[in-house]
Amino acid sequence: MKKDIDFHQVEGVSIAIAREVNALAQEEWNVYFINNNDFYLDNVLISSKGYGEYEGQEVKTSVLRHMFEQVGPKTAMQVEPIDPSLFHITNEFWVSYYVGRNIHDKRFLFVPGSVVEENLIHISILEKEGVLHS
Repeated sequence: MKKDIDFHQVEGVSIAIAREVNALAQEEWNVYFINNNDFYLDNVLISSKGYGEYEGQEVKTSVLRHMFEQVGPKTAMQVEPIDPSLFHITNEFWVSYYVGRNIHDKRFLFVPGSVVEENLIHISILEKEGVLHS
């Protein structure tokens, strides 16, 4: 049972939604998982979904799941592209991973209106501008 699992505090990991320009000089957005720790993370599972309301209608996206066997220290991994038309709803990223035999688990939420120009910062590990959630 989940209640019997001892989840440890998540530290040193982040989710970023970053803006970049592709080879065709078009703007695109991608989601990244960032390990700022000095150690490897094993069996990283990231589940993503979007939900909310738009013009009075309930909106839900598909649930996507991504698995990385290992993420190195001070490393960023691209998780998935994200369409800017989803920035008006809540975008949730549920992250679970192991450090040794200990499981860590955290939900990252990008609420409506959080991925906007005035919230963009330089994310040094990516060398891109985006919104960082730790």
